Amino acid sequence: MPLEPRWFCPDYWRAHGTVTGEAPGRGASLFLEAPDRPDEQWVLRPYRRGGLIARVNDSSYLWTGLEGTRAFRELRLTAALHAKGLPVPRPVAAGVWRRGLVYQAGLITVRLTGARALADCLPNADAALLMRVGATIRRFHDAGLDHVDLNARNLLVGPQGEVFMIDLDRCRLRAPGRWQAGNLARLERSLEKFASATALPTILAGYHGNTDV
Repeated sequence: MPLEPRWFCPDYWRAHGTVTGEAPGRGASLFLEAPDRPDEQWVLRPYRRGGLIARVNDSSYLWTGLEGTRAFRELRLTAALHAKGLPVPRPVAAGVWRRGLVYQAGLITVRLTGARALADCLPNADAALLMRVGATIRRFHDAGLDHVDLNARNLLVGPQGEVFMIDLDRCRLRAPGRWQAGNLARLERSLEKFASATALPTILAGYHGNTDV
């Protein structure tokens, strides 16, 4: 299927009535009916800034070349992990628009139909699910993925209890180091935010392969 630049324009999908939903978060990701693929949905995620800088610039980034753009870096990383059989959404396309020294970008991936954020599952999560969360994180760490924003919304739980990792913006592959502990510490802060800090020991048990919980 040939790539169409208008796919990265939310108004295009809205005008055709093919927006099926919207995800929470500053990027306002849209869920879309995939063209000519009735059994597939896509997720369109525009790149947006957070923090104080977003008040003056919420969507533009410094241009340093196409391969250095956030969209293409995330596309290639996601494709590489998907090719290794790791549980990430299948990438569809990345789009970049350059305007002088800056650019804007978006990413399209296949929607994980029926998946819910771990944050929404935590109130009823049993030990088996939390163990799978830990084991899944360990798989990514063993592959060298440093997820710089590992939190309870960037881990999804599928209809059959399978665990996925999403939002690989600014993430990278690295040699083992202190970053693994940093990822887990960030997840711990996220669990505290959702009043689920008690889930961490079971997640860590799954991470370390300890089934005696």
